Amino acid sequence: MASETSAHQTVVCEELDQEQFFAPVDHDMITGLVGSYRHDRDRLERLAATLALPENQGLITHFLEGNLKSERYRVGDVTELFVAHGAIKALNSTYWNRTLQLTDVIDCMPQRRRDEWFSHIREHSTPEFTEDTVRSTLADLLASRAQFLAERVDGIFRALSPEHITNSPQGFGKRMILYYATDAMGYPNHSRAGVINDLRSVVAKLQGRGEMPWDGTYPLLRHLATRTGQWCSLDGGALRMRLYKKGTAHIEVHPDIAWRLNQILAYLHPAAIPSQFRRPATRRTRSVDLLQKPLAFATLALLRDVRVVKGPAHFVCYLPMGAIKQPHAAKDARAVLKALGGVPSGLAKEHMMFDYDVAPVLSEVLLTGCIPEHKSHQFYPTPEGLAQRVHDAAQVQAEHRCLEPSAGLGALISHIDPAQVTCVEVSALHASVLREKGYSDVHEADFLSFAARCATRFDRVLMNPPFDRGRWQAHLQAAAALVAHGGRLVAILPSSARSQVALAGFECEFSSPIDNAFEGASVSVIVLVANRTK
Repeated sequence: MASETSAHQTVVCEELDQEQFFAPVDHDMITGLVGSYRHDRDRLERLAATLALPENQGLITHFLEGNLKSERYRVGDVTELFVAHGAIKALNSTYWNRTLQLTDVIDCMPQRRRDEWFSHIREHSTPEFTEDTVRSTLADLLASRAQFLAERVDGIFRALSPEHITNSPQGFGKRMILYYATDAMGYPNHSRAGVINDLRSVVAKLQGRGEMPWDGTYPLLRHLATRTGQWCSLDGGALRMRLYKKGTAHIEVHPDIAWRLNQILAYLHPAAIPSQFRRPATRRTRSVDLLQKPLAFATLALLRDVRVVKGPAHFVCYLPMGAIKQPHAAKDARAVLKALGGVPSGLAKEHMMFDYDVAPVLSEVLLTGCIPEHKSHQFYPTPEGLAQRVHDAAQVQAEHRCLEPSAGLGALISHIDPAQVTCVEVSALHASVLREKGYSDVHEADFLSFAARCATRFDRVLMNPPFDRGRWQAHLQAAAALVAHGGRLVAILPSSARSQVALAGFECEFSSPIDNAFEGASVSVIVLVANRTK
């Protein structure tokens, strides 16, 4: 028997090494829990036996009559309160709940199974808490890990509203509709929140992000209930969702995600899902956001607990105390805060200072689960010294109307009155930062598209355009077309641009090359000052 147990444990360990799906409680911890349970049960049984003695009944009655504050809670026969059998069932439920909370198994269960477990715990109908039962139950859950993934997808599909033709009966389409995600007061339905969480968890696995917390979607639904009817992009653009006042949730998934969900669904129902639903989409839907690399859940958990405090001149972000125990997640969380414009406070590396209220922007990061990827967005914040150089060259006066075509976090315009500035920024998150900083005229758009329809002419244009694949040339030409007569354009360009710039109607001057001007990019740049004469 011992050799069989050892062999079983070896198989379980090998499976864990091959696929880190969840980490069950280790041997010592199970032994400790069972030992603690036996100790509590022994004390409970002895206490029940003592209280059941006839000479103690009258004393117990005095305790109840002297301490109960309401007639509602009075009982006729006090012996019914101290029956060992009922207390032992409650004790079993308490220890099963404690065991599951010490593992990742609740996180990876499909919502249907979670509902069953929580029902057993709530109704005190769990099995006896013995070492053999605990070990065999956890082993069975571990062996079901592949089935859990398919069951999650099946549970999502079965939860879709059958009354909406948008929900395809043959597989996942682009949009999914679920009834009763929230009640009339905006409070989430726990079971429905769990189904949506299952969808996000499966998507997270497809993205390689690991396992979501089982209750991670509840606060999201609470937030969306405050902005009913508005689409919110989630999990790096893999899906988006909106809620209606009556509690119906509309969810759109990226086409790449939809067909992969159908592949998993076909694992359970191979004959029910037509082949066309199990193939990748041949074209993308324009309204679906591009996929981005999302943040790790451990990083998001730390950011969720960040405390933002308003100081005399700055807002200060404090990472939670638990960040010390998670160095990798803490490093990533600090990188996120830095990407949002934070600088070290000088007090401790866990403290970051901001010149605006970062709390609303952090809320958006927590909702979307990502920040703009620097390379694809060509976002390289302009260092303070270089930004000051551009500002000095622009010679902005109080009467000038200014344009920043690729505003980012607003480094180039930080010393200009926000009322004078029109900002164009392709990133929704960065656009939110600019609004929080006080810039009211912010256009969330690609600059070339904005320039094609813009009829306004500007006295000053300050810009740091994207460099990759020569995109700076198109951005420079588009910006020059928006400069008013007698106006000035100041641009940071790659040093090779000196021989390539040709702006008709402008007098151009170039600075000397500036090496290694941007963090994370070994590029040499120049500053162009172009005055419009015609």
